[in-house]
Amino acid sequence: MPKNRIAKDRHSTLRITAALMGTTILAGLPQAALAQAAATPAPAAPAVAAPAEAPIQSITVLGSQRLEPDTIRSYIKLRIGQPYTQQAADQALKDLFATELFSDVKVRNEGGNVTIEVKENPVINRIILEGNKRLKEDKILPEIKLAPRQIFTRSKVRADVARIIELYKRQGRFAAEVEPKMVLLDQNRVDIVFEIQEGPKSKVRKINIIGNEQFDDGDLKDEMVTKETGLTKIFSSGTSYDPDRMAFDQQKLRQFYLTKGYADFRIVSAVAELTPDKKDFILTYVVEEGQRYKFGEVKVDSQLRDFDSDRLASQLPMKKGDWYDAKMVEDTIEKLNETAGAFGYAFADVRPSYDRNKDDLTMGITFQIAEAPRVYVERIDVNGNTLTQDKVVRREFRLAEGDAFNSLQVKRSTSRINSLGYFQEKFEIEQKPGSAPDRIVLEANVEEKPTGELQLSAGYSSLEKLIFQGSIQQRNFRGRGQTIGLSLSYSNYSKSAEVSFTEPYLFDRNISLGFNLYRRDYNSFNYLNNDRNTTYKQATTGFQVRAGIPLTEYISAVGSYTFNIDDVTLDRTQFFTDRVNPGVQECDSLLAGRYLCEAIGKRTSSILGLSLIYDSLDSRVRPSRGRAVSVTAEFAGLGGSVKYGRLRANAAQYWPVGKGWIFSVRGEGGLIKSFENRGAGVDPVRLTDRFYLGEPEMRGFDIRGVGPRVIRQPIVDDGNGNPKVITDRNSVIDDALGGKYYYLGHIELEIPLGSGARELGLRPSIFLDAGAVWGVKTPLLQSSPFPNGIFIPTRNAAGEALFLQIDEVNSSCQATKTSQVTNPVNPAPAACLTSPNNTALGSNVGPFQEIFVGNSARPRVSVGIGVNWNSPFGPFRIDFAKVLLKRPGDDTKSFTFNVGTQF
Repeated sequence: MPKNRIAKDRHSTLRITAALMGTTILAGLPQAALAQAAATPAPAAPAVAAPAEAPIQSITVLGSQRLEPDTIRSYIKLRIGQPYTQQAADQALKDLFATELFSDVKVRNEGGNVTIEVKENPVINRIILEGNKRLKEDKILPEIKLAPRQIFTRSKVRADVARIIELYKRQGRFAAEVEPKMVLLDQNRVDIVFEIQEGPKSKVRKINIIGNEQFDDGDLKDEMVTKETGLTKIFSSGTSYDPDRMAFDQQKLRQFYLTKGYADFRIVSAVAELTPDKKDFILTYVVEEGQRYKFGEVKVDSQLRDFDSDRLASQLPMKKGDWYDAKMVEDTIEKLNETAGAFGYAFADVRPSYDRNKDDLTMGITFQIAEAPRVYVERIDVNGNTLTQDKVVRREFRLAEGDAFNSLQVKRSTSRINSLGYFQEKFEIEQKPGSAPDRIVLEANVEEKPTGELQLSAGYSSLEKLIFQGSIQQRNFRGRGQTIGLSLSYSNYSKSAEVSFTEPYLFDRNISLGFNLYRRDYNSFNYLNNDRNTTYKQATTGFQVRAGIPLTEYISAVGSYTFNIDDVTLDRTQFFTDRVNPGVQECDSLLAGRYLCEAIGKRTSSILGLSLIYDSLDSRVRPSRGRAVSVTAEFAGLGGSVKYGRLRANAAQYWPVGKGWIFSVRGEGGLIKSFENRGAGVDPVRLTDRFYLGEPEMRGFDIRGVGPRVIRQPIVDDGNGNPKVITDRNSVIDDALGGKYYYLGHIELEIPLGSGARELGLRPSIFLDAGAVWGVKTPLLQSSPFPNGIFIPTRNAAGEALFLQIDEVNSSCQATKTSQVTNPVNPAPAACLTSPNNTALGSNVGPFQEIFVGNSARPRVSVGIGVNWNSPFGPFRIDFAKVLLKRPGDDTKSFTFNVGTQF
């Protein structure tokens, strides 16, 4: 409704100003509206008096539109034949106004003929909110009583104004004002407009604590959720005033003092004062610390036959003479209940009995364990699963119906169901009494969440530019717990496609079976003058079949068979010549490097693998506590053309460190040994079988950016006739060689945020990555009798292919067909550097030198910060990393991100 229309309709407008602590009704209403006094309404016009005790002959109702006259007459006590009195007329007015159906009522009596003239309250056409920016309509309208097509009443308006103000108070906006207006329409209809002035958010300017002597204000304020406003708290959600938060802070103060031994601590008063400008609050707590207590005698009185009281007492964490700690008492009660539950006493009742001695300031405690029956599982119920089949949940229970109850097994079952990743994060198995005192019902009340994931990721590399990856995966296919997936990736560096399937319970037995089919293409390349030059290509086509069985509750074994067909090729036009064998095109080591020439060709790998896995994590999706360790051994040689043994190990440990912080340490390592003899000077482990390290395993480094590599650097004329080596990473050929050994470690701390950030799904973390890959045999670089080993491909006058070598000592070039130096020629070095294009070798290659770097076990270290965000369009991860330690030749990369969506 436009505001100008509302302002013009002055005589038909109801105006209420909502102040901070209440509601004030302003005058200026029409006569009909004034008739509705809030508490004791009075008639707009006095009833016409009739002679006392005159009988009523008729009761006529005028002015009714929606209500039947008989309905209106039923609201009053006047009846035909009864005497008409002024008191009866006044009561009729009160009764009619009490219905809140009328805006005006008149009662007249003319010789026993009573006329009741009414004006019905209007019908609400619509509710309009104006000025609400912080609270949207979908948050306000469900909270108020008025609604379209309802009868308008002032009491509901007052209640709704108070309710809207209360909603703003909960947001900390205590200066909010609400002014309701009523706009008259035809057919006795009205629009109700709530004009809202939200005002600023009321902050906590100061927190005063009076009476604290043992702890300073700073220590106590650190325990509170509410914080004082200031420059350091700009992004904190705790600086706004909230009465509920203030009550919670009082509990936090009590807990703090009780954990420090002050058993008599109490809060005398807690007052919140609003400043005159209604912008800030000043909170004042008056406390009484009392005396500090120590533990006295600590005993256990158990009525359970399986529990020895003295033995339990000796294992309690508190000892006589220690400072009293209420939190330790609570934790001990919980531990005793868990211990009783492990013996089958699900309903064990552990109660502490306190013996407070104010003379010597000791607190004696007796933990009384009441007698209880041993409990058995009567029934297991699974509720809330609409897609997931019951058996998927039931098979994760470590208890069956009829088993003796065990709280540790219930806890383990909870962890296993959480690890599925199909349901809400904080799932808990509920325990309810059964049909008898020794029976219990376990309920798994699940809330399913999306288990399908469509993920798109993008990254940036100084060499590859943009990298794109996409995958689609369903982790609960057809509600059976099966996992099926398809992934694709594309970049200038690599291309891959993979299809996977896993059945965790084959034929409903605890045996997992899965397979992968894949094709992976990897290109090694560099940029020369902004032109991309591919060095070698590796294409791998293969499959893997795997099966797993559990050995114990936490240990399982997984066997696998992998078959790969690898094809490593080089560009024939760029790296093949007939220099060595005229007329026979073959890989030229002077152009490609001997390590690349050794790698080309087709080979098959037939690999048997066995893994032992220990897993006690509370969740495989987002673990917060527990440990995971795996050792994998692989043997290649049961068929195929490749023979080697490979060993890898992984370990991870997670600790919750309080208040949402999660600290984790993860490590992995591996080694490979070849059982082949590939000749002198050749590394027995093939290029395609070695370990590689970099993104995404190690943040801060590019793909395969860590470890041994051969870098071929071009040489140009510096303008003065002297050679100049180009070291720019965009102008060199950089080939990662991998290694036979590697290790990698991660240290990460997940940082908790406020409730608002948690609701958004933000989970930041800081991390440190350290690792290295090494152990490859030094490749045979281009050998030369000259110190710098520079080669220039050219041809002589007879058309024979030659390579010119610069002799820096004599400032001359030497021409050679092989590794032996022939007759010297005497152009200046600059003449060598300006050699014509090598058309005889089919390539446009200039002078270069090769260096071998990175073959070191010394750690590379990076630190950074990353953020996980469960965004509305899917999971999002972003990382910023800074490399602290690196070795010559390592490729660094500071920024990565990926994004996906779930279904």
